[in-house]
Formats: sequence, C-alpha cells, structure tokens
Amino acid sequence: MAEITKKSGPLALLAGFGLFLLFEVVAYQVLKFATSGLGMQDQMQPENTIVSNWVKTVVFLLLHLALDVVAVLILSNRMPRRYRGQLMGWFYLSLLTGFLLLWPLFNP
Repeated sequence: MAEITKKSGPLALLAGFGLFLLFEVVAYQVLKFATSGLGMQDQMQPENTIVSNWVKTVVFLLLHLALDVVAVLILSNRMPRRYRGQLMGWFYLSLLTGFLLLWPLFNP
C-alpha cells in the first residue's frame, strides 16, 4: 500500500509566507549594509562606468544566494517532514526575489 502523508494546510502556508517575508527583509537589510561601500551613488555622470555597480550587483547576488543555500540546508534538517514540501518552493521564490531586490538597492 502507498504511504499516506498529511500535507501542510493553509495555515502552514501562511506561516511559511510570513517567515519568508521576514527572511527576505532581514537579508536585504544585512546585504544592503554589507555592500554599502561598493558602487557609485550618482550614475548619471559624463564619465559613467558600470564596473563599480556591476561589482556591487554580483556581490549582492552571490551573498543572497549563499544565504538562501545556508537557510535551506539548515531548515531541511530541522523542519518536520510534513512541512518540507514547502521548502523548495520558498527557495525558488527567494532566488527570484534576489534579482528583484536589486531594484530597491540601486533606487533608494
């Protein structure tokens, strides 16, 4: 017979979404502070260069990816089995959110 497992309910999804938002807000603030010394504040100058802001972008994305992977590794071992099905969905959403967070990072 097939093993019947309970799926997580809507309340668990809501809690997961709340924790996801908390993680992204804290990660953004920490990474914004960590990359604050990189890049140029005023992009619209005659001798404009993309190199310094490219470095800030790459460092931000790599650190965000590292935070995501560490969070998934830690949570996958500590979460009860019935909630682990949500974890990869939140991970993929967090990868997409990392790129979307570049917009507020460069437009304060």
